[in-house]
Amino acid sequence: MDRKMANRKLIRLSQLKNKLAAENLEEMDWVTFGVIVKKVTPQSASNGRTFSIWRLNDLRDLNQCVSLFLFGEVHKAHWKTDQGMV
Repeated sequence: MDRKMANRKLIRLSQLKNKLAAENLEEMDWVTFGVIVKKVTPQSASNGRTFSIWRLNDLRDLNQCVSLFLFGEVHKAHWKTDQGMV
């Protein structure tokens, strides 16, 4: 993990909103971690393609969640991932 995180900045999901407002994250190499705390049943978009929505949390502040939308190949590969996974 140390090797993978070298030269990267860890931003907690609960801090993401504030960091996006204060810093230009597009200019840095950063990572975040989240736990799937809720999964919405896969849905169909207006174009007929299926997608999933996950609510992620870092377990530090349970009121601060991020919604992650999975489309295309990412949806196909990961839609069965269990709630509670990191």
